[in-house]
Amino acid sequence: MIRVNRHLYAIAIEMEGSAVKTAHFRKWAGFVKIDVRGEQAERLLNALIAHRFDVWDIRRLDPKTVRMCVIVRDFFRLRPLLRETNCRVHVVARYGFPFFLNKLVRRKMFLAGIFCFVAVLFALSSVVWRVDVKGNERIATSDILQAAREEGVYRFQWKYRLKESDDLARRLQIRLPGTAWVGVHIEGTRVLIEVVETTRPDERELMSPRHLIAAKDAMITQIFAETGKPVVSPNMNVKKGDVLISGLIGEGDSQQAVVAKGVVRGIVWEEAEVEIPLTLRRKVYTGETKTRSYLVIGNRGVQLTGYGKIPFAQYEIRPERSALQWRDRVLPLGWLKETVMEARLEEVALDPAEAERIALEQARAEVIVQAGPDAVLKGEKILLQGKTDSGKVYMKVLFEVEQNIAAEQPIVPPTPDAGGTATSYAQKE
Repeated sequence: MIRVNRHLYAIAIEMEGSAVKTAHFRKWAGFVKIDVRGEQAERLLNALIAHRFDVWDIRRLDPKTVRMCVIVRDFFRLRPLLRETNCRVHVVARYGFPFFLNKLVRRKMFLAGIFCFVAVLFALSSVVWRVDVKGNERIATSDILQAAREEGVYRFQWKYRLKESDDLARRLQIRLPGTAWVGVHIEGTRVLIEVVETTRPDERELMSPRHLIAAKDAMITQIFAETGKPVVSPNMNVKKGDVLISGLIGEGDSQQAVVAKGVVRGIVWEEAEVEIPLTLRRKVYTGETKTRSYLVIGNRGVQLTGYGKIPFAQYEIRPERSALQWRDRVLPLGWLKETVMEARLEEVALDPAEAERIALEQARAEVIVQAGPDAVLKGEKILLQGKTDSGKVYMKVLFEVEQNIAAEQPIVPPTPDAGGTATSYAQKE
């Protein structure tokens, strides 16, 4: 018995109409090769021709058997004629699109594989894989990419979610000061951002005459004058505001003002006061965990395991994401594993000695932050140690810090006196 979807066959026949059958149409509509057996096989053949059946490749195999090809539609019309002629039919082979389609329907996994393959290809072509920036010199690429991300342009973003190119370009130009023009081009799975920066005049260094003075009371340890005249030497004590490198060089009428440049380092005495509670609160983990897993597609996730509410009052979530890779490209498909760990806050009592140690480390860190990254601790002296009050430990420490103590001070330009003569340069005290 021929197994064929009659509905699909009818649709194919309707598309082609009842015109003259061609070989192409026969393959599309489907046909079968049959053997007709019976004493009246020739009579059956004449009836087929009289009823305008589409049969071809007719051959006699023996006196009672005739082999022929017939389209599927006409095969279903054979039964009345077979009864009249008392003949039987045997299907030798099946050809054409309807039978191929039936095979696919029976092979559901194969059909599902084809569907998934097409779906994956469509998904991969619908995702932004690369975001490139071109034309920027002064504006950092990371700043441009961040502005693009804020407008929804980033890797693994769905293309249908992107705004129009002109709208994106206008919004990016607003977000990026210093740009004269911004262009956004969507080329397949790649987004190209072109930037034309505004022309700025070269910024010139301020060259007004100046001194380098002491920013703090200190003892000089090192002095290097690039321009100007040094007026102090190592091991000298200076007060805040004292000139270290003078911007006035020369004597008398030949004296001129320059921009003093250099490095002056000195020992500065800094006093720090810190307090540390004897009871600290810290986070500890109980060991109880809950795991949740997700299938990640682009920036979307579908939860697979770990449904339900988190059973912990306090917890911390640690994500672990892995993505599929094809060669050197990261696919927008992957997995996300979240480990939910139960945590609680507990109070820990500190020993006074441990509290003093923590307080001293904190004081050192505060002094270094205030003095600058090039500062060096040369010594320390504890002025007040171990004073406990209201559950806290108080400490007062005096540090010797070597640091850059130079600060700039403008030089007052000469002003004419009442007689019309100019006075000499003077330091503004």
